[in-house]
Amino acid sequence: MAENAIEEAPRSREGASRNPFVRLVAFLKEVLVELRKVVTPTRKELIRYTLVVLVFVVFMMLFVSGLDLVFGSFVGWMFGDLPLFGLV
Repeated sequence: MAENAIEEAPRSREGASRNPFVRLVAFLKEVLVELRKVVTPTRKELIRYTLVVLVFVVFMMLFVSGLDLVFGSFVGWMFGDLPLFGLV
C-alpha cells in the first residue's frame, strides 16, 4: 500500500522551464495572485493586534529579567560574591 502511494505521488516540475526569466515571470505572477488574497485589517483590528504584541513583549521582558535576577542572585550567592537577592 505504501509503495503505491509513493509511485502514485505527482511529479512536480517535470515540464518546468529552465529559463530563469520564464521562471521569474511565473514567480511574480504567483506573487500577485497571493497578494490579491491578502485582507487588510481594519483600524480597530490593527490597534488591537499592536496592543497584544506590545503587552506580550513587555511580559516577556519582565519574565526574562526576573529569571536573570533569580539565577544571577543564586550564582552570586553560590560563589560567595553576593548575598542572595541582595539580602544580608
